[in-house]
Amino acid sequence: MLKIVLFGTPEFPIPAFEAVRSAGFAIKAVVTAPDKPAGRGMQLQSSAVKQWALEKDLLVLQPTKLKDPAFIEQLQALEADLFIVIAFRMLPEIVWQMPRIGTFNLHASLLPAYRGAAPIQWAIRNGEKETGVTTFFLKHEIDTGDWIMQERVEIGADMTGGELHDRLQALGAAVVLKSVEAIDQNKYTTTPQSGEIKHAPKLQKQDACIQWNQSTRGAYDQYRAFIPFPGSFTILNEKILKIHLARPIYEAHQHLAGSIVSDGKTFLHIATTDGYLNLLEVQPEGKKRMPIADFLRGNTIQ
Repeated sequence: MLKIVLFGTPEFPIPAFEAVRSAGFAIKAVVTAPDKPAGRGMQLQSSAVKQWALEKDLLVLQPTKLKDPAFIEQLQALEADLFIVIAFRMLPEIVWQMPRIGTFNLHASLLPAYRGAAPIQWAIRNGEKETGVTTFFLKHEIDTGDWIMQERVEIGADMTGGELHDRLQALGAAVVLKSVEAIDQNKYTTTPQSGEIKHAPKLQKQDACIQWNQSTRGAYDQYRAFIPFPGSFTILNEKILKIHLARPIYEAHQHLAGSIVSDGKTFLHIATTDGYLNLLEVQPEGKKRMPIADFLRGNTIQ
């Protein structure tokens, strides 16, 4: 049975890690980010992966620097056959080349499409109809290694970034386990990446600010891509208005893109180039999430 070290930090990798552990593979250690202060009290918070690992009585390593000689020595002493990396920072070569078989990563796209930090959001933002997950062996250039397995999934017309995250999280767990079992039985092949290269850079706040000078479909894709993170929004009366729930209206009109159409009581539409986005639930700056009727009762729309 393979001896494995897991690398990950947020909640996304946990189902995959649990699948590998439950299948009986020897988890020698779990590597995750150091604890960080968070919240109003700035108390030290452990990563989701660390919390999971401690619940399973697994050895947890939290190096500040991945090239730290003491950390490298710890890894070498584990004599692992395989490293699995999911949602973790970039590993130095001295680490990913260490195990006997190698190091593989789970990426939430059909590589080489959407290489980078935010493949889920950018696939939706760009109007893709399908995406998937890929397991691949690491090499020098990020997200470029030969893939072991790929699985596809349809992106629904109304699917948000959060919903696609959850779908790919479950699919990824199954694909990671199948990849590990194939490697364990030496019944796998690798395939060089081919096809159109697309990039998924790290998200910036302005990426989630809805641009109204685009089609209704484009504005709706932008809205749903960044729900719930980092949160879609627009600027109204010089303040941020978060958009929690919206639906497209495909209807020709003569309004300028970005114009507001509202009865001041029950609905608020914002014009795109060929229709509207119908805002249903919003959150004004400094206030709670509310239905659009409640928002309109307390706000005069210019």
